[in-house]
Amino acid sequence: HCTLGKVDFTTIQLQENLQSLLHDLQKAKPSTSKGVYLRRVTVSTTMGPGLAVDQATLSF
Repeated sequence: HCTLGKVDFTTIQLQENLQSLLHDLQKAKPSTSKGVYLRRVTVSTTMGPGLAVDQATLSF
């Protein structure tokens, strides 16, 4: 779990933050780790329902 932004952030700001997070997670992946490192990506507001992100739309 981590914070990507605030509700008043623009869509572009949230996309940039998500891309930065995913890039950093991929860099942190141990070289000995095999298989799928990120299984799911879900975003939500603090008390809102989670929305699954189609990973095919993400660039790592």
